[in-house]
Amino acid sequence: MKKIMLSLIIIAYISNSYSQTYKVSKKINVSGDEGWDYLAVDEVNQHLFVSHGSVVNVVDLKSNKTITTIPDTKGVHGIAIADDLNKAFITNGKDNSVTVVNLNTFELIDKVSIKGQKPDAVLYDKFSKKVFAYNAKSNDATVIDAITNKVIKTIPLGGKPEFSVTNTKGLIYVNIEDKNEIKTINASTLEVINTWSIAPGDEPSGLAIDLETNRLFSVCSNNLMIVVDASNGKIIKTSPIGEGCDGVAFDAKKKLIFSSNGEGTITVVKEENANTFSVLETVKTQKGARTIALNKTTHQLYLPTADFGIKPDPTKDNPKPRASLIPNSFVVLVVENNAK
Repeated sequence: MKKIMLSLIIIAYISNSYSQTYKVSKKINVSGDEGWDYLAVDEVNQHLFVSHGSVVNVVDLKSNKTITTIPDTKGVHGIAIADDLNKAFITNGKDNSVTVVNLNTFELIDKVSIKGQKPDAVLYDKFSKKVFAYNAKSNDATVIDAITNKVIKTIPLGGKPEFSVTNTKGLIYVNIEDKNEIKTINASTLEVINTWSIAPGDEPSGLAIDLETNRLFSVCSNNLMIVVDASNGKIIKTSPIGEGCDGVAFDAKKKLIFSSNGEGTITVVKEENANTFSVLETVKTQKGARTIALNKTTHQLYLPTADFGIKPDPTKDNPKPRASLIPNSFVVLVVENNAK
C-alpha cells in the first residue's frame, strides 16, 4: 500500500511540475487591421517576419518594436528565411508571386512571377539552395533557385499543399490537406517519391520535424496530431490537440511539440523517445492564435491574433461568415516557459 501511495505521489508531483509551465508573457502590438497567416523568425538578426494582409511587418525581437513594413505583398501567406543567402522569400497569394528581400536592409531584390495559383506556405531548403512555394489553388509547388531567384520547375502534387519541412539531407515533406496525406519530394530530382496516408488525421495543416529521431508531426483539423516515421511513412502515434489548429513548432533542445489552436490554446506534447509521446499541458493563449513560430535561440513562441467582433449570421451568399476584426487590436503573443 505504501508503494502504491508513493507512486501516486510521484505521478502527481510530475504532473504538477508540468502544469502551467508555459504562459503568455507579453503582447507585441503591431499596427494594421488586416488578416494574417504564417510568421517566421530570422535567428541570426533576431527579427520576426509577420504576414499581415498586404504587407509584412518586421519586429525587432530585442525591443519588440516594428522596425519596418515590407509593402506590396498582396494576400501574403508565408515567409521563408535564408540567412546563408541574406534573403527572405515571401508568398503573395493574390498576385501569384514571390517577393525576395534583403534580410539586412529589407530592400526589394526581386519579385518572381509564378504560374502556380495562390501561393501559400513556403520553404527554403539550405541543402539544395531551393525555395518551394506551395500553391493552394493549382495544387502544385513552384521551385525557385534561391541564388538566382529563377523558377526551375512546377511539381504537381495532386491535392492542396499546406506546410512543409526539410530533413536537411535532400528530402522535403509537405502536408496535402484535402487528401490527408504527406508527400515526399526529392530536392535534387524535384520528383515526388512517396505518398503516405496519415488517416485518421483529417485536413493536415501544420508540419514539424525532429531531425534526430526522424519523426514528422502533422497537426490536423479533427483535433489530432499524427506522428509519422519520416523514413517509411509509418504512423507511430496519434495525440489529441485543441480545436482549430493551423500550426505546429518543435523545440529540438527541449523535445517539446507545440500545436497552436485557433480556439485559444497551445497543446504541449513531450517526446520521451522516438516512439513515446504524451500531452503535458494545455496553455491558454487567445482566440484566433492558430499559427506559430519558434525562436530557437530564446525558446520563445510567437502567435499572431486580434480581437473579434460579433460573428454575423450565415446567409445564402455567405454561408460561413467570419467575425470582423476590432480595429487596432492586432498583436503577436509571446509565449515562454514560466519555470525556466
